[in-house]
Formats: sequence, structure tokens, C-alpha cells
Amino acid sequence: MSEKIKDVNAKIDELEAVAKKYVSKDTVISIGGYEFTPAKLMVAFTLISSILGGLYGTFEVYKDYQGMKKKIAEYVTPDLAEIYKKMEVLDANTSKMTEYTNNIKNDLKSDVRRLEGVVESVERSSKQSQRDVDNTLKEVNREMVKNQKETAADIRTVRSEVDAKIKKALDNPLSH
Repeated sequence: MSEKIKDVNAKIDELEAVAKKYVSKDTVISIGGYEFTPAKLMVAFTLISSILGGLYGTFEVYKDYQGMKKKIAEYVTPDLAEIYKKMEVLDANTSKMTEYTNNIKNDLKSDVRRLEGVVESVERSSKQSQRDVDNTLKEVNREMVKNQKETAADIRTVRSEVDAKIKKALDNPLSH
């Protein structure tokens, strides 16, 4: 077990040495005759990855553009003749319905006016009939009062005659 620990410690020491060599501020890496510090390599890596990302994005946009261009070139406008025919039929039907509705409206107006005239005529006739009935009732009442007075006078006359005959019969029972 101690041997494994020694191997691990040795590996750690190696990695630390590599890190000191490549990560320190003083480290200089030479590539193709050019010398770079780790910071310059990071900037160069960032710049290269940004450029590659931009190129990939441009490629994708161009590919989408080509697909849309193909779709636009293959586009066939739909045949709208049937729709136009149906719209013409709907327009004609709408015109007929509007005309029919206007005719109904005008007929209803004339019916209402005629009914108003009939109602006014019935009201006038009813009022006149009421006046006639009222006048007739007044006349009948006057006649009844007159007849009652005459009847009362006739009854008094008959009573006086009957009373006179009864008195005469009582005064002289053998006269009849």
C-alpha cells in the first residue's frame, strides 16, 4: 500500500511540475516559430473559436436561405376561382336577403299604419257608441222618473177612487 501512495505522490509531483512549467507567468510556448504566453494562447483560442462559431452560424443561415429559396421557387399559388365563385354567390344571396328584408320591413310598416288606422277608427266608434249609450241611459232615466211620477199619480188617483168606493160601500152597505 505504501508503494501505491509513493506512486500517487510521484504523479502529483509530476503534474505540479508540468503546471509550473506551462501555467506560470514566465512560461513561453513556442509554436511554429512564434512564442506565446498562456494568456495569449487563451485569447487566440477564444478568437479562433468565435470565428469558427460565426462561420458555422453563417453556414446555417445560408443553408436555411437556400431551403427557403427552393420553397419559394416551387410555390404554386392556389386556385381561388372556386372561392371567388362562392363569394359571388354569397354576394348575390346577401343582396336578395337584403331586398327581402327591406320588403318585409316595408310591409310591416304598412301593416302597422293600417292597424293604427283601424285602432283609431275603433276608438272613435267606441267613444261615439259610449256617448250614444250614455245619452240613451239619461233619456231612459228621465222617462223612468217621468213614468214613476205618472204611475205614482195614477196610483194615488186609483187609491183615492178605491178609498172613496170603500167608504161609500161602508157608509151604505146596501147600495150596491
